[in-house]
Amino acid sequence: MATITAKTFLITGVSSGLGRAFAEGALGAGHRVIGTVRNEGDANTFAALSAGCAYPLILDVTDFAAIPAAVAEAERDAGAVEVLVNNAGYGHEGVLEESSMDDLQRQFAANVYGPVAMMKAVLPGMRTRRSGHIVNVTSMGGFITMPGISFYCGSKFALEGISEALGKEVADFGIRVTALAPGQFRTDWAGRSMDRTPRSISDYDAVMDPIRAARQAKSGNQPGDPAKAAQALLAIVDAETPPVRLFLGEDALGVVHQKLDAMKAEIAAWDALSRSTSFAS
Repeated sequence: MATITAKTFLITGVSSGLGRAFAEGALGAGHRVIGTVRNEGDANTFAALSAGCAYPLILDVTDFAAIPAAVAEAERDAGAVEVLVNNAGYGHEGVLEESSMDDLQRQFAANVYGPVAMMKAVLPGMRTRRSGHIVNVTSMGGFITMPGISFYCGSKFALEGISEALGKEVADFGIRVTALAPGQFRTDWAGRSMDRTPRSISDYDAVMDPIRAARQAKSGNQPGDPAKAAQALLAIVDAETPPVRLFLGEDALGVVHQKLDAMKAEIAAWDALSRSTSFAS
């Protein structure tokens, strides 16, 4: 039987959903996990998962100033972070015209700025050690789009781009960066965890009302299994050459292939205009 080399993971948002599944999977495989939670009760629950291996860290990832000291303290207890999994975040549902700039700022604070602050906290140590793996949990909504979640898609597109560019910056230091893009998994993402802007403009009823109703009806019945997502995470962390981007779920793969086909067709259709903008030779 093969033995694993235990690593120290830092996973944000381990109280529920994919974050909890990722933490349980890593702990089950023999790793140490620092898990961020929002309160003392969740900290106690997380610590009880595995005595001596589950290290709760009370931290709001949108409190950017608190992150460096909190991560340093956690590393003193659990060891240097070898794998960062930026999982914490939430979905905002709302037509762009109906949604506020405050909605946009909160969405990007949780889904983009917080993950970036976490990466900046662990990168100096990873760079010094010349090793490490950063996994940013994005979404199929970081590559394809759907009406009614424009702010969410924007935040995940941003994190996808940051992940890909960062991977090129740190590759020579032995640090790998993967964007992990789930489809629909059976979590509370579309339920209690989603922030919904109230409807106010009737022109959008035909587009938005069926989408909102369908999303609420599907909550709790999504096809993806969080425990299997956790095993996929462990597989890419163990891989000698991990992917830059990994889509999770048949639903994600289906819509991604549809978009790629549509993009190729559109690029071909407008090829001549695209090429028309150069100085004449």
